[in-house]
Amino acid sequence: MALSAHAGSETLYIQHFGNEEARGLQYYLKQMNGYSALKKAFALKPDQVIDEVKKSNLRGRGGAGFPSGVKWSFIPKTSDKPKYLVCNADESEPGTFKDRDLMRYTPHLLIEGMVIAAYAIGAKHGYIYIRGEYAREAKLLDLALEEARQAGYLGSNIQGSGFQFDLTVHRGAGAYICGEETGLLNSLEGKRGEPRVKPPFPATWGAFGSPTVVNNVETLCAVPFILQRGGEWYAKLGKLPNSGGTRLFCVSGHVKKPGLYELPAGAVTLRELIYDYCGGILDDRKLRAVIPGGSSAPVLTPDEIDVVLDIDPLMKIGSMLGSAGVMVIHDGCDLVRLIYRITKFYEHESCGQCTPCREGCRWMANIFKRILDGKGRLEDLDLLLDIANNINQKTLCALGDAAAGPVKSFVTKFRSDFEARIRG
Repeated sequence: MALSAHAGSETLYIQHFGNEEARGLQYYLKQMNGYSALKKAFALKPDQVIDEVKKSNLRGRGGAGFPSGVKWSFIPKTSDKPKYLVCNADESEPGTFKDRDLMRYTPHLLIEGMVIAAYAIGAKHGYIYIRGEYAREAKLLDLALEEARQAGYLGSNIQGSGFQFDLTVHRGAGAYICGEETGLLNSLEGKRGEPRVKPPFPATWGAFGSPTVVNNVETLCAVPFILQRGGEWYAKLGKLPNSGGTRLFCVSGHVKKPGLYELPAGAVTLRELIYDYCGGILDDRKLRAVIPGGSSAPVLTPDEIDVVLDIDPLMKIGSMLGSAGVMVIHDGCDLVRLIYRITKFYEHESCGQCTPCREGCRWMANIFKRILDGKGRLEDLDLLLDIANNINQKTLCALGDAAAGPVKSFVTKFRSDFEARIRG
């Protein structure tokens, strides 16, 4: 798997990936200036830490892209309830594999980021909710947490600051729906992993009915760099006004060099990523389609890949960056079978709580299967679009949208493929 960065630009993470020594506390202290950002944070007031994160233009790396500093500022300061910080390490979006390497090679970076975030919001305990399949990463996190406790970076009176905070690794059981923050919180509490009705939002009613911030692994790993070198410095790493820092892009599918790429936010187009960094299309075939942000992102055609690879530009053309899981598809791929596989995944992972999602995903999967079995009808294509419209934005969480968006984009943009399949 390729590991690559943008030529001439600063990287934060990727140079440490593949180095097992990077997991240890001594490496983190000596090679990454570890826990120096925490010392700087303790010299500031919590509100000043939040302001620094706001200046950085750090946007959530889990999919929604919400400004992180703004999210932290929603935590009520006058609440008499305990406050919690939760790291979403579920990483279950198909095509995404960045958080796994952050936890595998730089666990102390995540820990330091969480201690700083906890100080900023006033939390005394935090949880790393990690997907059950990440058994190795969960073990490595537990080892790093013990190192941090022994060195006084977790526990009571951290580094003589008077601040108290500790962390627990909580393993999930392999449910995609627990990547949604309120489904995750229900699972953390021992309940069924079902999304909650919002409002109230986690900032006021989160884990155990208390104010809670939920951030993604990559988001929290950015925090130590922001405190080390300043929010304005981090903002300038990005190339667009509202998007700071670097991003990790997970590239898979029909490219010559799939892998993990660290690039400044907004620095390259999708075309540049595929052809300049990933070496072009496998076997020199023609590009057929690209899914730019994990399987829930609406598909793009070859005519649309000159878009800048960032949150707002992709949103403007009707897709999304999501978790930055870029899946490249050449002209030898059966697109009908591909969208059936994607839809079948969402049918399986739907929690069943919302009727449009529970029934609609199953209906769409059944229609695709009918087309693949040679029993499709031309009117099935308009029926698929109708079902997708009846799911979209009509469910408690975004899983319904995640299923409907790809169906609408595949059927609309590649309708001729479906018609040809139906006609035999």
